[in-house]
Amino acid sequence: MRILIHQIRLAIGLAIFSASFYSCEEQKSNSVRPNVVFIMSDDHAYQAVSAYDDRLIQTPNIDRLADEGIVFDNACVTNSICAPSRATILTGKHTHLNGKIDNRLPFDTSNVTFPQLMHDAGYQTAMFGKLHFGNNPKGFDEFKILPGQGDYYNPDFITNNGDTTIMGYVTDIITDLTIDWFENRRDTEKPFLLMYLHKASHREWFPAPRHFKAYIDKEFPEPATLFDDYNGRGQAAKSAEMNLLMHMTNSADSKIYPEVVDELGIHENSDWGRKVFNMKYARFTPEQKAVWDSVYMPMNEEFKKTYPTMTPKDFMKWRYRRYMQDYLACVAAIDENVGRLLDYLDQTGLSENTMVVYTSDQGFYLGEHGWFDKRFIYDESFKTPLLVKWPGVIQKGTRSDRMVQNLDFAQTFLEAAGIPSPPDMQGESLIPLMKGQEDRWTRHAVYYHYYEYPGPHMVKRHYGIVTTDYKLVHFYDDIDEWELYDRKKDRMEMQNVYDVATYREIREQLKTELREMRIKYKDSEELDKHYMEIGGK
Repeated sequence: MRILIHQIRLAIGLAIFSASFYSCEEQKSNSVRPNVVFIMSDDHAYQAVSAYDDRLIQTPNIDRLADEGIVFDNACVTNSICAPSRATILTGKHTHLNGKIDNRLPFDTSNVTFPQLMHDAGYQTAMFGKLHFGNNPKGFDEFKILPGQGDYYNPDFITNNGDTTIMGYVTDIITDLTIDWFENRRDTEKPFLLMYLHKASHREWFPAPRHFKAYIDKEFPEPATLFDDYNGRGQAAKSAEMNLLMHMTNSADSKIYPEVVDELGIHENSDWGRKVFNMKYARFTPEQKAVWDSVYMPMNEEFKKTYPTMTPKDFMKWRYRRYMQDYLACVAAIDENVGRLLDYLDQTGLSENTMVVYTSDQGFYLGEHGWFDKRFIYDESFKTPLLVKWPGVIQKGTRSDRMVQNLDFAQTFLEAAGIPSPPDMQGESLIPLMKGQEDRWTRHAVYYHYYEYPGPHMVKRHYGIVTTDYKLVHFYDDIDEWELYDRKKDRMEMQNVYDVATYREIREQLKTELREMRIKYKDSEELDKHYMEIGGK
């Protein structure tokens, strides 16, 4: 009997010790789980990050992540348009599976997102800035998000506690909200996931007052393909409506006051541009309006003098310069505010155990091929900046040219947090590449699919496969055309070599791989037809 009592007591003691041990281990594990700061801007072209290309602008604060971490030179998206890209990031699934194929169809809120999983696993979660779809993001302890596209000046916000308007410039405000959360509501007993999401540099580009004068007279090198005639490609490139000369608006985009447009008798394809300009201009306070007018009115007066003598080529060059002045001024504000946040993390010691990611929801054309906007599988649209700092894990100054996608973020963050990924997620964790273990990275190609046609800019539906060397694309729906590009020999993607005999073998190999990839990612002709029926037809 005594022996039995002793055994029972021993078992109870072991159980208490075991529970205590695992509790301590859990606390220890929680204490070293990394924080995650996910920084995403909107339509920020990799060409406008000086870690990639320093010909247009210097971005010293974003470049700090390159200096202290890794730059991905072949980071790309699965579907180059705002809301679908964000849905892919949150769900770790291609848009044909998460259902958010375009900006019009609603997001299926039954999707499980990585913030939900991290929150359930004990992370404190917060989101500030632009989500673009939905008004109640799941898995967040706190959020303050812009409704839809949001506004550059005196923006409205949707919050856990109702709607509010905050006076000032949106890029600064989003950073203010983020730092305020850190200082006043962060739970220091928990690791955190922070999603810090900028509206900039989305159209229509309204810079901060401090950048008006600095950028209004700047000159920028023109892209070699500014006057592209698309002769080397098919119907899709020729029919797209994103040409700077033909499709950019005078008022909303180039900031020519509507009365000046009328005075000069400039043809407008629609009144959309003037409506947008008037709406945005009306958001200014009298003080903001006075500062804006002090810089943009003289520009308008100069334009009135020069426009009557401009040739179409002159006007195209002028449009490009005006576009870059405002777009890059918006980027300058992003870079400054990224610096504010990085400084805060450094000064508080949070940097030591925090993975910081900088990316954009997709790429953007900065005059290449004569275009603005995105949507295509061509590089300027398809590729996106991706820079990551993670002290103690990523060696400083690392670069990788492996094919990675926004599809991979969810599983990367979950692995870093020690959380199992749901089996329906389709990406791959980037952690092996972050650790320099490139031999563990087996993917050599990525899959892309764009759907929003007919729609803004009239980019035709297409899907394709991309490797570091080649790109095979199928345009479908109202056309049936294939394109093949040699990414090493034709970096500007000017010549479709699909029908060139010397590329026949690689073409057929890529077609086989594309068919296999469509099966792997559960895409199909049946889904193509389904989405054609419900997505704009």
